[in-house]
Amino acid sequence: MTEFSAENLQKDAFLGGKLHLWQPVKGYRAGVDPVLLAASVPAKPGQTVLDLGCGAGAAALCLGVRVAQLQLYGVEREPAYAALARRNGLEAAQDFTVTQADLAQMPAPLRAMSFDHVISNPPYYDRAHGTAAPDRVREAALGEDLPLAEWIGIGARRVKPRGYLHLILKADRLADALSAMNSCLGSLEVLPLAPRVDRAAELVLMRGRKEGRAPLKLHAPLILHRGADHPGDKDHYTKVVSDVLRCGAPITY
Repeated sequence: MTEFSAENLQKDAFLGGKLHLWQPVKGYRAGVDPVLLAASVPAKPGQTVLDLGCGAGAAALCLGVRVAQLQLYGVEREPAYAALARRNGLEAAQDFTVTQADLAQMPAPLRAMSFDHVISNPPYYDRAHGTAAPDRVREAALGEDLPLAEWIGIGARRVKPRGYLHLILKADRLADALSAMNSCLGSLEVLPLAPRVDRAAELVLMRGRKEGRAPLKLHAPLILHRGADHPGDKDHYTKVVSDVLRCGAPITY
């Protein structure tokens, strides 16, 4: 599929309406994960950012809303999503160059480049321990076919000296990610994302630095929701997380 039909597209608001993205009605749709990932990247104006598996562009473009004058790049395997990411970048008036390619067969011009920040929300379900989604494109976004260690290695090779690789992952893939990152990056940091107080983290934000030498740092968890349970239809995010999702505030760790 090279593009989505008009009837299978809708425009969704992100960051309290600061960004609008076309997304398919059916298929993989960006949720809060890419928004949280973008918020965690301490990019500075003028820097370069590469989003691996960028989908419709949510993470890169959310970061571009918060930090001006970034040079944004994306790689996306699925042609329809790559086309959608280009459209979203154009309509958001952001400098966003999207390459349609498999990460394992990245074009030579892109392999020749390096970036201040490489970001990714990789497919994080280990299908040795789970069931594939019936929709092929949704499964490609969720289920691991390229091993996570290879995904991380590809990202690390695109990072400039002293630059960063940033990930958001399911917490049960943390050991795999740390093992892979230890082989090519240093100054590793992990921020657990817990759904509520006294609940185990289900997601983690993590980053590593090219040529970093600091020891591993495990931060106190960021709590996503207020209260002990979910009251009705309201999102009930904590103020810190609500500011990230609604106002484009950064996550500092």
